[in-house]
Amino acid sequence: MAVSSSSSTTGELDAGKAPPSAAPPEPTGLQRLRVILVLGALVALAPLTIDLYLPALPDIGEDLGATSSAVQLTLTGTLLGLGLGQLLIGPLSDTVGRRFPLIAGTGLHIAASLLCLVAPNIAVLGALRVVQGVGAAAAMVVALAVVRDLFSGRAAATTLSRLMLVMGAAPILAPSLGSAVLLTGTWRAVFAALAALGTVLLLVAVLALRETLPPERRRAGEVRPVLRTYGSLLTDRDFVIMVLVASLGMSALFSYVSGASFVLQEQYGLDQQQFGLVFGAGAIAVIGASQLNVVVLNHITPRRTVLFALVAAAVMGVVLTAVAFTGAGGLVGFMIPLWLMLFAVGFVMPNAPALALSAHGEAAGTAAALLGAGQFGLGALIAPLVGLLGNDGPAMALTMTGGAFVALALLAVSLLSGRRARRAAAPA
Repeated sequence: MAVSSSSSTTGELDAGKAPPSAAPPEPTGLQRLRVILVLGALVALAPLTIDLYLPALPDIGEDLGATSSAVQLTLTGTLLGLGLGQLLIGPLSDTVGRRFPLIAGTGLHIAASLLCLVAPNIAVLGALRVVQGVGAAAAMVVALAVVRDLFSGRAAATTLSRLMLVMGAAPILAPSLGSAVLLTGTWRAVFAALAALGTVLLLVAVLALRETLPPERRRAGEVRPVLRTYGSLLTDRDFVIMVLVASLGMSALFSYVSGASFVLQEQYGLDQQQFGLVFGAGAIAVIGASQLNVVVLNHITPRRTVLFALVAAAVMGVVLTAVAFTGAGGLVGFMIPLWLMLFAVGFVMPNAPALALSAHGEAAGTAAALLGAGQFGLGALIAPLVGLLGNDGPAMALTMTGGAFVALALLAVSLLSGRRARRAAAPA
């Protein structure tokens, strides 16, 4: 597989041109709207699996006799499952098509959700959450691969922005829905709700999603070609950098998700319903940015948008850290820079993945798998840092800000390397 250079990848996407391996004509009009609605329903499964039980974290610890750090590891297990699942399901979807892995993975998610209902201790619950994450990974990686099957260039970034609306709306609804479930049942009822959600999405997958990868575009199913494809992707410097940038942007969101229930409920004294409302406001910031991104892309290239967004996130992170350590402004003083930081991250989340996937249409499932594994795998590593550092405002602020600065540094390296390469290639 030929791997594009950093400069060619940037040029193709920023100019809005389809790469050589682009799929057939892109859906338009009502057909495009239908595709986005179906994919939006599918990508909702992962964030709802992550967020629906957040208000119940303190109750889980009390009921199972576990520490807050141990309970947070069940969230880490979900992120780990989402990352590992995509590494397996991505290449499989390039080999057998998109529908079968999606249907099988969603079925696995339903089974794991039902088993969580009877988990006797925190260790079993954590293991089942890993399995649940693997199942949810199918919907995530297949949705991204379908976007790359059907769209390219700015159209791909725009479509991903629309999907970010769902990924942003899900965290808004999830804690509130979880709180509503807790009013009528225990934390175990949350997993019954997830099983029901998985069943609905399984029906959507079976009835509403056509196969987007025809047999002639599928790849060999042997292990060695798959490993070669992974190796080729990992030697594409621009792809690796954009995966890391996308992953660090997502890790900022996961740091917020991991620590929010403890920071807002235990440090600032919010009850479960208040937590759902305040937590959801952060998701509104992500939604607003992802939808504004569609307009911004008409004037600024995706790569520059990511650069400006990371600069803003780093600046807001410094302010957030200062407020967290000093306590200035109380809850309002803490949430304003946090919301602004999440707003900036909302521009990174659709554009960095689109840049990463732009030159790899011939292996969209495998590329999407590496992207998803990086996002959720790094999230699984970084999110527990909030608990290890103290499960308080300063811990959350430091973790989020550190990720923003590292992502900015990586993008700066990519931009400088690309400029040097273009200068070297230019005629004297």
